[in-house]
Amino acid sequence: MTVVLLNIFITGLDVSGPFRFLLLLPLCLSIAVVYKTTRCLDLRSVPKASVILFISIVAGMYLVGVGLWALFSIMA
Repeated sequence: MTVVLLNIFITGLDVSGPFRFLLLLPLCLSIAVVYKTTRCLDLRSVPKASVILFISIVAGMYLVGVGLWALFSIMA
């Protein structure tokens, strides 16, 4: 069992296709929650503010990605 877990960390996992874009979501959600937890004065406003920031981060990252892809397509 230990060898299998060690092998996963040494070789890594092959993530390809559309699922690799889903790896951005947990990272953005954790950043949004931690940032809004440190900035909001009222703890009840953290979930709503975190969701808004999460959507903003994800939309911004995907728009930048599409823009860079379009620029690369034009230049190539």
